[in-house]
Amino acid sequence: MSNILGIETSCDETAVAVVRDGREVISNVIYTQIPTHTLYGGVVPEIASREHVLKINQVIKKALEEAKMDWDEIDAIAVTYGPGLVGPLLIGVSTAKALAYAKNIPLVGVNHIEGHICANYLEDKKESSEQASQDGGIEPPYMCLVASGGHSHIVRVDDYTKYTIIGRTHDDAAGEAFDKVARAIGLGYPGGPKVDKLAREGDPNAIAFPRASVGDSKYDFSFSGIKSAVLNYLNGAAMKGEEVNKADVAASFQQAIIDVLADHTIQAALDHGMKTVALAGGVAANSLLRTTMKERAEAKGLKFHCPELIYCTDNGAMIAAAGYHEFVAGRRADLYLNAIPNLKIGER
Repeated sequence: MSNILGIETSCDETAVAVVRDGREVISNVIYTQIPTHTLYGGVVPEIASREHVLKINQVIKKALEEAKMDWDEIDAIAVTYGPGLVGPLLIGVSTAKALAYAKNIPLVGVNHIEGHICANYLEDKKESSEQASQDGGIEPPYMCLVASGGHSHIVRVDDYTKYTIIGRTHDDAAGEAFDKVARAIGLGYPGGPKVDKLAREGDPNAIAFPRASVGDSKYDFSFSGIKSAVLNYLNGAAMKGEEVNKADVAASFQQAIIDVLADHTIQAALDHGMKTVALAGGVAANSLLRTTMKERAEAKGLKFHCPELIYCTDNGAMIAAAGYHEFVAGRRADLYLNAIPNLKIGER
């Protein structure tokens, strides 16, 4: 039995959690900076870094208190060291290294995107990965769509620490497109949840926005075109003096994005002989994406899995879960661990 303390500071959440054996969440504390960054229409890295400095010790203390544990009960400290914003990453990495040294606890570096993938194990809340296998919980291999503000990847998960990128975006990430379109129709930041909410009032077939493909790369994405199509539609309506139904714009845009995300992921799973499709990342909280992925996966005879909503956005539990599997694999970081803002999936 291993208790892992996970620290996540890659963007604008200061998050710390304690997870047992990569599955059971003992505590999960998140301090979000959304109200602060809403004033600026997006994340300001310098402000985010300062907020992490101010809050991280408090969040760590609260996570341990909620877990009812002392430091001598923590078997390893896992920390996000990339990808992400370099300033925020450095706060988490520096804190984790200091604690690992002071408390003489092993340190494990975690890839943020791999952490999102490992959030799928948290919903099971089994005592171990072996128990999850017996009870039908998700376990590798499977195909996972990771969609967030900075990333859109289709990843083949061959084992708990073995990942292969099958598809990726060539320009904007899905979450980035959501934020930009939300800003264009006057919804503000953060765009994803606001587009999701407004789209429920609109007609997804009202406007024919494009479903982009990328040459011969049938699993890859391109979302810059649909973003431009929405802006052109809005500008055209303004020039003609026509009233825009924002709910229809949101619904039609969202449907176009989700059609591509779901179809490419499911096709990748079928082509690679996977029996399970999973979802991860901030965009995984989108209600239509969750239902669409489930319906289309099951229509093709595939199992579908996605994390609970609290584990879709950035959190320390997913980092602790990923850290557990790295820890079991024997991987350790030293005190020279540094932030790598452009860290790729599978890099060690």
